[in-house]
Amino acid sequence: MRRIIRTVSACAAVLVIAAGTAAQHQHGTEALGKVHFETTCQPAVQAGFDRAVALLHSFEFHSAIAAFNDVLRGDPSCAMAYWGIALSSWANPFAGLKGPAVLEPGRTAAQKAQTTGSPSPREKRYIDAVAELFRDFEKVPQRERTLAYEKAMEGTSTEFGADTEARIFYALAVAQNALPTDKTYANQLKATSILEPLFSEHPDHPGLAHYIIHAYDQPALAARALNAARSYATIAPDAPHALHMPSHTFTRVGAWSDSIKTNAASADAAVKTGSYAEALHAMDYMTYAYLQTAQDAAARRIIARLPETAKNFDPTRNIGAAPGWAGSFALATIPARYALERGDWAAAAALEARTTPFPWVDAQSRFARALGAARSGRADAARADIEQLAALREKLAAANDAYWTGQADIQRRVAEAWVAYASGRRDDAIAQLGAAADAEDATDKSAVTPGPLAPARELFGDMLLDAGRSADALRAYEATMVKEPNRFRAVYGAARAAAAAGNRDRAGHHYRELIAICRPSDTERPELKQARAFIGKP
Repeated sequence: MRRIIRTVSACAAVLVIAAGTAAQHQHGTEALGKVHFETTCQPAVQAGFDRAVALLHSFEFHSAIAAFNDVLRGDPSCAMAYWGIALSSWANPFAGLKGPAVLEPGRTAAQKAQTTGSPSPREKRYIDAVAELFRDFEKVPQRERTLAYEKAMEGTSTEFGADTEARIFYALAVAQNALPTDKTYANQLKATSILEPLFSEHPDHPGLAHYIIHAYDQPALAARALNAARSYATIAPDAPHALHMPSHTFTRVGAWSDSIKTNAASADAAVKTGSYAEALHAMDYMTYAYLQTAQDAAARRIIARLPETAKNFDPTRNIGAAPGWAGSFALATIPARYALERGDWAAAAALEARTTPFPWVDAQSRFARALGAARSGRADAARADIEQLAALREKLAAANDAYWTGQADIQRRVAEAWVAYASGRRDDAIAQLGAAADAEDATDKSAVTPGPLAPARELFGDMLLDAGRSADALRAYEATMVKEPNRFRAVYGAARAAAAAGNRDRAGHHYRELIAICRPSDTERPELKQARAFIGKP
């Protein structure tokens, strides 16, 4: 029987206290979805265990660990509570390489699970599986460990086929191991082939909606996640990440108003729970959406909130779904987006060069500065930041972070292409930027960001248009729009390129598209004036 995860009423709380689990009713009424995870732990802690798993499914890791510890206070022999702590310590499976601060407590909890109580054969399967994530992490590469975990969870879900939770966690493991360079989306489609039938049977399960969104978080697949995206925030409205996560889908399909609404709710909820990394993460997505719709004044209001939010933000504390570094990432990217999305190259060149413990974060401001300087015609000023991008790339390579190494290298190549263009080497620049755009198309964005600071293919369109190759520019912009629908600069660029190529019908189509996207605009950008003038609309 599935049960709804809500804390008990005042009358029922007395019974829970009598059963020795007083901590489990101190949370007020909350809605986290419907989850039931059968265990051999004491019956009195079952409701608390279900609540902890529901929090885990919404990546509310700090709260989940506290809830599993509550279970242990009620039943110290509950080995599965240590399993939950271990998996919660692993934190967001889509957030890249894990460091010792995550791995040490996770391994300790997994070892405790293996030596506590008398778990059933099914529970031992879960416990041995989670131990694979932390096994000899000092020597064994992370991908080898995540693949071992996936295999172990496959065995668990096969042996215990009636266990819905085993199938859900197995599907998540499959999705976690998807490679960003695999454009067949084999892992994602395998995961959703498990998750979607279960979601039809259990429409209030938070993990099912959540993991479907993650699995379909690709340009070619995102529209398939719309049902889950529209459901998740109503399934678990008391989980800040459940309020944010639908915006991954909304961003992929260019549904900017939906993204703004859900991220505003998520940021407010995250601040209330002290999860400032999660709040900043939501603010980054929200800023991106505001800028696509020319709501520049709204974006400035978010920028005005950053100092106060940053004052409370500690990147070493992982409270919610967003890793600590996601907050640092947002602090770097939000001002950069504001400059780049509006084509304010001088402001981009003048951005603060941030220094954090995270090389991939520092690469964002270096890239924005280099691009801004080069596009302002100051090639010499861009070179220092390009050198820093190269150094950051080497640092990432030394850390065996293949994904961010590749992203930093793409940024370096894009910036170098614009320096070459500003220096008069136009043919070389176009060839370089085209190759960088191909490299970016072969991979994908991180789940932590709503999108690249400036898509390479879109920038390629800018360069081609400036060089007088309007038909080629139009193709570049429209290719960008397939991957990044309803992007302001891509749609505007396509309209300009079509007009320059003499295709007034196509230009009018894209200008009307731009006006429709910017219906909520709070700023009269010059591009919108140009669009209205072209189609003769006041």
